[in-house]
Amino acid sequence: MSFGVFAQEKDKFLPKGNEAFAKRDYIDAEADYRISESKYNKKAAASYNLGNSIYRQKQSSEAKIAYIKAIANAKTRPQKHLAFHNLGNAFMNEKKYTEAVAAYKNALINNPADEETRYNYALAKQFLKDNPPPPKDDKKEDKKDDKKDKKDQDKKDENKPKDDKKDPDKEKDGDGKETPPKDPGQPKPKEGGISKQRLENLLDAVNNDEKKVQEKVNAKKVKGKPSNNEKDW
Repeated sequence: MSFGVFAQEKDKFLPKGNEAFAKRDYIDAEADYRISESKYNKKAAASYNLGNSIYRQKQSSEAKIAYIKAIANAKTRPQKHLAFHNLGNAFMNEKKYTEAVAAYKNALINNPADEETRYNYALAKQFLKDNPPPPKDDKKEDKKDDKKDKKDQDKKDENKPKDDKKDPDKEKDGDGKETPPKDPGQPKPKEGGISKQRLENLLDAVNNDEKKVQEKVNAKKVKGKPSNNEKDW
């Protein structure tokens, strides 16, 4: 495929995701939006709709990542308004009221006339007032840091070699030659992200989609043009 043809290729996955979303098939919608986002990573609509499909699956923490990416790629104020609004909703679900207030405030900056955003902004401020974050005790933090520093120094003193002339970072082998210290190894990555069950569902949705496309190609019965009903921001 030449560069010219590739440049003219249309995003077929975004409208397919929209159709699945309209049918409340949020897992299939998520799968199509993820493909669209990976192929056209500068398109804010794919990230925004992906966030909505994940949000509908009650995964607010993961939806926030998609909304933040949509905000970064948004080209217009209405797009930023909707993405910030839904980001605020996700923070509210997690009871992170400080972040929710900031998100709704940014949404209002991009669209001061939206009454729903204004209501959510006032509600988030009230929740923050009723549930203020715990104040930081600087004195306690200083004491903890002093204790930690003292403990670390004590450990260093315990591990310090008795012979000051010996290099503590090197060991000697049987022949008296210096060898580098043992490799402590790499830290293990923490597990997280999409749950195993949701990942399996997404893979099934993608595999089924590819199978349908292959069957159409083999039968040479591809009809009509791809739907162009992108969600309005």
